[in-house]
Amino acid sequence: MPKHPSPKQVNKLTSRNRKDVWYKLDLSATVYPTLQRRDFSSVYRLSVKLKEPVDPELLQQALDRTLPRFPTYKVAIRKGLFWRYLEPNTRPGPFVQEDIKNPCMPMHFKSNNRYLIRVYYYDCRISLEAHHCLGDGTGGMCLLQTLTAVYLGLLGHKITPSGFVLRLEEEPDPSELEDAYMRYATAKVKPPRPSGKTYRIRGTKEPFYTLNIVDGVMSVSEVQKVAKGYNATITEYLNAVLLYALLQKQMTEFHLKYKPVRIAMPVNLRRFFPSKTLRNFITMVYPSIDPRLGEYTFEEIVTQVHNFMRYYINEKFLCGDITTNAATKHNFLIRVVPLFLKDLVVRTFYTRVQDKNSSAGLTNMGALKVPDDMKPYIDRFDIYMGQPFSSRTNCAIISFEDILTVNFASSIVESDVERHFFRRLVQDGIHVKIESNRAPGIS
Repeated sequence: MPKHPSPKQVNKLTSRNRKDVWYKLDLSATVYPTLQRRDFSSVYRLSVKLKEPVDPELLQQALDRTLPRFPTYKVAIRKGLFWRYLEPNTRPGPFVQEDIKNPCMPMHFKSNNRYLIRVYYYDCRISLEAHHCLGDGTGGMCLLQTLTAVYLGLLGHKITPSGFVLRLEEEPDPSELEDAYMRYATAKVKPPRPSGKTYRIRGTKEPFYTLNIVDGVMSVSEVQKVAKGYNATITEYLNAVLLYALLQKQMTEFHLKYKPVRIAMPVNLRRFFPSKTLRNFITMVYPSIDPRLGEYTFEEIVTQVHNFMRYYINEKFLCGDITTNAATKHNFLIRVVPLFLKDLVVRTFYTRVQDKNSSAGLTNMGALKVPDDMKPYIDRFDIYMGQPFSSRTNCAIISFEDILTVNFASSIVESDVERHFFRRLVQDGIHVKIESNRAPGIS
C-alpha cells in the first residue's frame, strides 16, 4: 500500500504529482461500502437549476478543470487486508451525461472508470451524484458550486470565489482532507445509542433501479412565518410535519399495537466544531413520537421536536456521539480483524438493528449562499438523499433565496407519507408546487 502522507506533506503536493498518495476512509465512510449491494449504493444527488440551458461541452471542460482541486473526489476505492482506502484516479473521466429518469442509481466501484461521482445535465439543470464514502452533502455542495462557477466563467461571466466556491489555483488546505471525527472525539464517556424497533412503512417495492421522486417547491418566507407561529425553526417545523405524516400513515394501517415513529436526521458537525473538511462530518439525531403514550395533536408534536432539538443538538452531546462512533477505530481488536469479517458484522448489525432504528430519513442543508455575482444566474438548488436501504422514503430540504424545496425519494409505489406531508403544509396556509418523475395517475 502506498505511503500515507502527513498534513504537511499533503500541503506540498500538487494535483499533478499525487500518484503515491492515498486517503484513509473517514469514520462514517467506512460503513457505506460495506452496505453496497447489486441494487443499492449510498449515493446522494445535489442539483443546481440555472436560468439558461446547459452547454454540455462547456460543462465537461469545467469538470476537467475543477475536479483536480478536489483530490478526495478524484479517486477510486480499493480494498486492503484490514480497511478500504481511496487512491488517486488518473483514468479518463468522469464524463458528463444527459440526465436519467431514475437518479441515484447504484454506483459500482469498478464501473465509470472507477470514479465515484457522476455529473448530469438536463435543460437548465446540473446534477452531481456522489458516493457517500467520499464525503457528505457539504463537501458535495462545495464541488457542485465550484463546478458551476467555473462553468459560468467559461460562458464569460466573472465569478469571484467565496464560501463554497473555491479557487482552482490554490492547493487544498490539509484540513479539507482530514478525518475531522478523530480530532474531535474527545469526550470521556461514550453515550448509548437510541434503541428499540420503530414503525416501518409498508409498501409495494418498486422494480429494480426505480426511484420515485416527489418535490415540493414553496416560499421560504411563508414556511418561516408558519414555523414562527408554532414557536419553532423551519427545521423543527418540517421535522414535526414528517413525524405527523408518518403517524397518519401508521394509523391507516392495521396494527396489533402501534410503534414509535422516529426520524434519522444528520447534523452538520461543522456548525459546532471548527473544521473545513470536505469529507464526511455529520452525526445522527433521532427526533421521535411514541403513539403508545397517547394521541398527539400537531402542536404537541412541534413542541416535542422543538424541545428535543434544544436538548440534544449542542456541542457536548454531539462530542459524546462522535466519541461513541470513534471507539471502533480506537479498538485494537477491531483494527486487526480482516476486512471480510468486519463487513459481515457491520452489514448484519445495520440490517438487523440500525436500519430498524428509524422510520424515515430527513436532512436539511439549510439556506445556501453563493457569491453575489453568481446569484443572477441561479434559480434554485435541490438535494436528494438517494435510494433508501430498505423500503421507505427519505426527505431532503434545501433553500436558496426565497425558494425552499422539499425532495422525497422512495423505492415504494405508494406515496401516502408524501401526501400527508404536503397536505399538512397546505392546511397551514403554505402554497406548494408539486413536481415528480412519477407517471400521471400513480398514487
